[in-house]
Amino acid sequence: MKQVGRWLPLLLVCCFLCSCRGQEKPTKKDENVNSNLGRPCEGCEAVYEYGTKELNALDTIIGFKINEPKLLLQGTVFQLDGTTPAEGVIIYAYHTNRDGLYPPSENSTTTWARRHGKHREWVKTGKDGHYAFYTFRPAAYPTHSDPEHIHLTIKEPGKKAYYIDEVIFEDDTLVTPTYISKLEDRGGSGLVKPFFQNGMLTATRDIILGKNIPHYN
Repeated sequence: MKQVGRWLPLLLVCCFLCSCRGQEKPTKKDENVNSNLGRPCEGCEAVYEYGTKELNALDTIIGFKINEPKLLLQGTVFQLDGTTPAEGVIIYAYHTNRDGLYPPSENSTTTWARRHGKHREWVKTGKDGHYAFYTFRPAAYPTHSDPEHIHLTIKEPGKKAYYIDEVIFEDDTLVTPTYISKLEDRGGSGLVKPFFQNGMLTATRDIILGKNIPHYN
């Protein structure tokens, strides 16, 4: 009994730490938090589909190695004040292939894995709020109804997932002044100016949590 008593404080600490770790992964129950946040967000539940994977601030989207032009999409996530880096924010990104389509992977098991296609990935910000995806520049839809774009969904700790303005490219011929005038600036501007650096395109899309997101506070 004395031995048990000696190890009891350590066991309690271990249980506490394990419990905290178990709470780090968001669950769909968070969708009930801030239920009025944003607007109906079709497909936002895909933000949870990374499974048991440990998320980092940088990851690579399928197709990066074999497609051109390669693209490094990066940025910093800030709190609503626009200056304080935001930690622990999950960013879900997906986009078309070079034909403007969303091809599903062979092992697609969910509706959104099929609809969003295989060119998708998740990252999670650290203390500096930085994030980055290695990917490639997507093509516009075959109908050219929309410019080239990358979809982004945000999941903050304790808040409902919501979408922000898509990443669009300043040099895309479909990005006209009229198109730009209709952007909502959700999460800050999604308009990026790509430039070549280290053999690939680089684009910066900073994110301001809650900016122009209805019922955020």
